[in-house]
Amino acid sequence: MQKTSTTQRWFGRLFTGLLASGLCLIPTSARAGQAGEATAASRVATPTAARKASPHRAVGQPESANVYYQSLWGVDNFLVRSTASGNLIRFSYRVTDPVRATQLVDKSATPYMIGLRSRAVLQVPVMDKVGPLRQASPPKPGQDLWMVFSNKGNLVKIGDRVNVVIGSFHADGLVVE
Repeated sequence: MQKTSTTQRWFGRLFTGLLASGLCLIPTSARAGQAGEATAASRVATPTAARKASPHRAVGQPESANVYYQSLWGVDNFLVRSTASGNLIRFSYRVTDPVRATQLVDKSATPYMIGLRSRAVLQVPVMDKVGPLRQASPPKPGQDLWMVFSNKGNLVKIGDRVNVVIGSFHADGLVVE
């Protein structure tokens, strides 16, 4: 008998907690039917172009991230874009402090791009006569710099999130456009 009363108390507390948190909502059958008809009608009437964007796919970076990268690395306005039919991924950024940004254009630091979905590690391709496809000139304030990563096999796709690593520099969670 003691076991039953303890179990009943536990379920009673669980049910009370769910009601208090609002997770246990039981609509009446008439309201549920009306709500289902209204949502079905709104889906038909709403064209696909007018739908809202997903709240889980953020565009841009938060202001706190921009402040962090400007103060520590002297760069902001990151942009990751797929080019050349998806075979190349271009990472570009703007220089705000040339002294701090010199670490990003250092030729001894090897840049990598890591695809979070595919776990692919992309590298900057090296051309025979041109060299690595990245800018290595001394940065100037307000200058836009870029580097290109090889995406052979299209492992990183538009909409994927990537991390860019250049020596001790890390830009995490950038969305490929």
